[in-house]
Amino acid sequence: MKRYVFTLSFGALFGLSHGYAQVPTDSLSVQPVAADSTQPAAPKNPVVTGFLVDSTGGKPVEFASVALFNRSTNQLVTGTVADGKGQFTISNVSPGNYRLQISFVGYETKSIEPLNVIQDVTLGVIKLSGDSKTLQEVTVTGQKALIEEKVDRLVYNAEKDISSKGGDASDILRKVPMLSVDLDGNVSMRGSSNIRVLINNKPSTIVASSVADALKQIPADQIATVEVITSPSAKYDAEGSGGIINIITKKNNLQGFNLNLDTGVGNRGANLGLNGNYRQGKMGFTLGGFGRAEYNVKTLSTLDQTSQVGGNTLLSRQRGEGMSRGLMGRYNLGWDYDISKNQSITAGIRYGLRNRNVDQDYLTELFTNGAMTGTQNRNVTTKNNSGTIDANIDYLHIFKPQQEWSVSALYSRNDMVNNFDADLLSGESLTGRQRNLNDNVNQEFTLQTDYQTPIQKNQMLEFGLKGIMRKVNSNYEYLLAGPTGNYFPQENNPEGFLDYNQNIAAGYASYTYTTKNKYTFKVGTRYEYTAIDARSNTDASIAIPNYSNFVPSVNISKALKTGMVKLAYNRRIQRPGIQQLNPNFNAANPQNVTMGNPLLRPELTDNVELGYSNTFNKAFFNAAVFGRFTNNSITQVRTPLDTLAGAILTTFENIGSEHALGVNLFFKYDLSSKFSLDFFTNSYYTKLQGTTTGLDGLSINIENSGFNVDFGSRLQATLGKGWGIQGFGMMRGPQVQLQGRMAGFGFYNLGIRKDFANKKGSIGIAAENFLASNIRMKTELTSPQFTQVNNMYMYNRGVRLTFSYKIGKMSMQAPRRRTKSIQNDDVKDGGGTDTGAGMQNGSGGQPSGGTPSGGAPAGGGKPTTSPKK
Repeated sequence: MKRYVFTLSFGALFGLSHGYAQVPTDSLSVQPVAADSTQPAAPKNPVVTGFLVDSTGGKPVEFASVALFNRSTNQLVTGTVADGKGQFTISNVSPGNYRLQISFVGYETKSIEPLNVIQDVTLGVIKLSGDSKTLQEVTVTGQKALIEEKVDRLVYNAEKDISSKGGDASDILRKVPMLSVDLDGNVSMRGSSNIRVLINNKPSTIVASSVADALKQIPADQIATVEVITSPSAKYDAEGSGGIINIITKKNNLQGFNLNLDTGVGNRGANLGLNGNYRQGKMGFTLGGFGRAEYNVKTLSTLDQTSQVGGNTLLSRQRGEGMSRGLMGRYNLGWDYDISKNQSITAGIRYGLRNRNVDQDYLTELFTNGAMTGTQNRNVTTKNNSGTIDANIDYLHIFKPQQEWSVSALYSRNDMVNNFDADLLSGESLTGRQRNLNDNVNQEFTLQTDYQTPIQKNQMLEFGLKGIMRKVNSNYEYLLAGPTGNYFPQENNPEGFLDYNQNIAAGYASYTYTTKNKYTFKVGTRYEYTAIDARSNTDASIAIPNYSNFVPSVNISKALKTGMVKLAYNRRIQRPGIQQLNPNFNAANPQNVTMGNPLLRPELTDNVELGYSNTFNKAFFNAAVFGRFTNNSITQVRTPLDTLAGAILTTFENIGSEHALGVNLFFKYDLSSKFSLDFFTNSYYTKLQGTTTGLDGLSINIENSGFNVDFGSRLQATLGKGWGIQGFGMMRGPQVQLQGRMAGFGFYNLGIRKDFANKKGSIGIAAENFLASNIRMKTELTSPQFTQVNNMYMYNRGVRLTFSYKIGKMSMQAPRRRTKSIQNDDVKDGGGTDTGAGMQNGSGGQPSGGTPSGGAPAGGGKPTTSPKK
């Protein structure tokens, strides 16, 4: 009779070090062995045991590969994988002379020889040293505390930002290189607001409707990293012409239970957050909630508008005083389960809440050809409320290292209310009332599958399919009432609706190749087909043709000894969002009316980027030159209204083209082990040109160009006994618009924190813009038909006290498998939010996107292989 001995190659054993024990079939051999009476029949052969720890931190090294070789033949005899505590046991070892070899990603391979096995062998603690060569292929050595550079993205580590504690995501994003955030939270990347924001690799309908509002619902304390993807590969949705932003929140992969309490109170707002984690064995749960209240947010504005209508010169002068208040919350319940050692399933549901009311008092003076024709007093309360539900389920199957398949489903719904109530006054007497009701529903269902597999050791192939079914509905009406009595419909502005259905089918393929001299090439293409069915109360069917797009991408990088050079090209598409499409005539401020355009087409952008980063002793430097060329650009366009004296209508059109050429610089220097200083600047030249239609129905050519400059700096200090301090300041120059320039502004803050001795909690204080009572922003817009000068005074001096504490205790567990998730990188955001006297403050923020949690190595880098020997 024959017995069979199963042997496993070292490459297969290395695969086990990734956290699962499946053996690749192409590495498994079955060898017949003749019966040998000299081998002992008793089942008491020796056992080899040991305990693996990190040489620097002393923490267990989990799931490392342990192989036993015959010293005379150098043949693999047997092997195992360390458990979640770093312990390993090799049983039933025949007596002999062996070599024990231990390997794991990120550590130098360690050999123990000679190992004479006669009886049980206890090796005790075995220390493994980090492999700096392996780490250099993934990130810039020594910079992980702040920034990591990848082939297609920049990763900003936000966990040590103490000055933003108690704030929200917009406070963090202000400090990320290449990003710019205005005082209302509208985000732009390299001057483009056509971006997409993801949260933990997942989209949300609330982000699609308003990036600024979504950022206010994410507490700064819970943000681990921010990924800025300037050149997305074909794997990502084609939307977001300016790039993709992915906000990664803190996660806990430990066993046991804990509860984190974060709270803060200040003169303009307060927050309270509770986040709990429970994990036992293969199953884990997360439950979290965060609430934020805003109060004492005062604004003051002036608006002068001159327009030419019917041969007359109309002038309106307006002063507005406002006060806003709001409640925002974000709540989540998550569940994950390890089906087996190479399969996992994750599910979650998240609810976002936003209730924001703005009270504004307007005093408007009207002039015709220099003579005053009347005054208007108007007190307006604007309600901007929403409730968002996101529910997902994701399945991941890992076949062998880097070979995996995933299926993901996501349902999102956002119910939005954007109403206003206005009291019309004559002096102090109420003469009438006006109400605008505008309800919106944005629903999405997405199904996606992705597959990736390595080809040899230096190549990666990825492909996938995705479908998005989106329904957008808007219902609106105007109502009037006298000083008393019931409301009735306004005859000259009847009720209406928009039903907008959009279905997208997409497929992609991407190939990554890394040479021996550390060049990485990542090329791919994506095909998307978009079908639109739209109708309104005025048009039974809105004529918007279906369209298809091929979206290529190329990323090339060269890894240097301590840095990287990269060249990238991609094409992006940007579809209009609900606030660009919504035809509701919003006259909360009748001198500055807004209305969407359901006939908008998508815009197409070609992006080119050349980047360089390197580490010089204690300094890190990153620079990038970029070009952006957009056709059918979706842009805010303003024209005089002939139905309201002195009023300006702001809407959206595909104006023509927008070209930008610029440079980003980031420099960080470690003054010592406790002090660091960094500086950044984003500078670019932009040119916008196109045509619009005037009041007489004739086309008007519009063109504008100029330079835009942002710059800022940060100082961090880690003091003794748990004390830390951080200061930050930035200036944003005026931004070029199609019809003028939007105001610039400055922002600065200072934070101090004291960690408790047991690291269970901390207490701190943070202040922002504390040297001045307000910030003045001046926006000037011009055209042959009108001029508009808007002065906005933002009273955002603030100070807040923060406190955090951790309850419970958790122990280390094995690294969990990555989970795949859906990312809908489309839909343009709705532009600047109304502030102060209701004036628009930007050209609109766009959706931005992010990175998948699984997939190829970040940035398309070299697929993970065995540690260097």
